[in-house]
Amino acid sequence: MVDEAPSGGPERSVLILHPHWKVLLWPVIFGMLVVAAALVTATVIPSGSAAGTERLITAAAAVLLLLIWVLRPVLRWKTTTYELTTDRLRLREGILTRRGRDIPLARISDVSFTRSLLDRLLGAGRLVVESPGEHGQIVLADIPSVERVQAILFGLVEDEQRLMGEDR
Repeated sequence: MVDEAPSGGPERSVLILHPHWKVLLWPVIFGMLVVAAALVTATVIPSGSAAGTERLITAAAAVLLLLIWVLRPVLRWKTTTYELTTDRLRLREGILTRRGRDIPLARISDVSFTRSLLDRLLGAGRLVVESPGEHGQIVLADIPSVERVQAILFGLVEDEQRLMGEDR
């Protein structure tokens, strides 16, 4: 099924994004430290009757830490998407429980971005989308190529507002 845009044409996907890869930097570093610590701990455990059990406990603790502090952020990154269509901005997130929000382009009143020094070095930033209503302002952190995304979104909003003005 193809959604119909207010302009009468089919709604087209313009851009689909995940958060910037920088959100995975600390989990990956932590994962490497956990693996290194587990290996060092396993080699330091003296041989004996309880060595197997101690090594198994060390491995289980490392796996648990990796699941919580590495796999979960990777899955959160993978399952978070921002889709910009010719009609709306779609936000989807969640690993087991999915949450979504659609913001019609006609309702967006302002689009801006901010970039820290680190964001500028890595090519990311925060996108701020404002719309009238109960939610008001939506801040999307860690957007890759945020200036380009802001320009595309702003252009689509202007096109939508121009079309809405012609329909009156």
